[in-house]
Amino acid sequence: MIKTRILPLLLLGLVISCKKNVRPVKQVQVPDTTTSYAKSFSMESSDGFTVLQVNRPWPGASKAFRYLVVPKEKLATMTFPSDAYDAVIATPITSLIATSTTHIPALESLGGLDKLIGFPDTKYISSMPARELISTGKIKELGTNESLNTEMVLELRPDVIIGFGINDQNSAYHVFQKANIPVVFNGDWTEETPLGKAEWIKFFGVLLDKQKEADSIFRAIETSYQEMKKIAAKAAKKPTVLSGALFKDVWYLPAGESWAAQFIKDANGEYLYQATSGTGSLSLSLESVLEKGQQANVWIAPSRFTSYQEMEQANAHYQQFKAFKAKKIYTFANTRGATGGLLYYELAPQRPDLVLQDLVHFFHPEVLPDHNPYFFTPLQ
Repeated sequence: MIKTRILPLLLLGLVISCKKNVRPVKQVQVPDTTTSYAKSFSMESSDGFTVLQVNRPWPGASKAFRYLVVPKEKLATMTFPSDAYDAVIATPITSLIATSTTHIPALESLGGLDKLIGFPDTKYISSMPARELISTGKIKELGTNESLNTEMVLELRPDVIIGFGINDQNSAYHVFQKANIPVVFNGDWTEETPLGKAEWIKFFGVLLDKQKEADSIFRAIETSYQEMKKIAAKAAKKPTVLSGALFKDVWYLPAGESWAAQFIKDANGEYLYQATSGTGSLSLSLESVLEKGQQANVWIAPSRFTSYQEMEQANAHYQQFKAFKAKKIYTFANTRGATGGLLYYELAPQRPDLVLQDLVHFFHPEVLPDHNPYFFTPLQ
């Protein structure tokens, strides 16, 4: 847990030098009603500034993080309690570092890719505009997310780092915070619904001062998703659906309350584990899955397998499933960017409407026969 409160030295200097002119900033109570689907963040704008609150940066986080986003010209006229915010971000942002490929589509759609100056593991980025910036050296390679190149980040000195973490143990972030580089955690991956993930474009809209554009983009995605859900509901039959695959003798598949299970439900499929509780993954034995899922009509997202031959070589028991025999397995592992990154991991969180179209096409080809799949393809 990050206990150090961030208050840039520059801001302190401005506040002290302009002490006679300052006016106190009221503590802002951020309601949870400012977003329609997202639960892991909230935001509130007032008097020219915005408070972003990241409620759940990672599963089990013990605290929420509050960030004050304020125009640079207003900083000199503001003061606030030193422990009120975990970071202060002055806008307009001219440079930033992102740490997850899920951040790239939002930056691109909001016209903010030119602000991105560094990224860890750039080989996993599939966006073509971003790849062009990488090839010309405008986006620097920063090592790995778990071990960011500290010296290079300090040299680049971005206006803000969009952090990604599974806990608060990334020591590099503490180094950057001590150097007065704001670190803002993005918890889009902790959302429990497809549209909740997509709504995180509003988070970037605040940071890039493009809130209206972000809201407009999200509304278009929401409308597309809901329209596709209605089309799926017209299908007369609901296929039974299995998901996941074995990894070291454990079969991982989405729990019944997860965003992945919601996709299947909205595509008018009958997920065999819909009744299970939890928003993460289930860990089951082969025997357990074979008993329940052997007769499933459709099988989606079988880990990173790209062909039936691969699956058969990995474990001959896969051949016992009806979906395997009928060639009704669909994967996103065959849709990759120019350097091998899986497009699904990068773009799907922001474009759940495209994911839903793929699933409806394969679950109910009679209601969406001409769709050209974007992420999922038949297993080869």
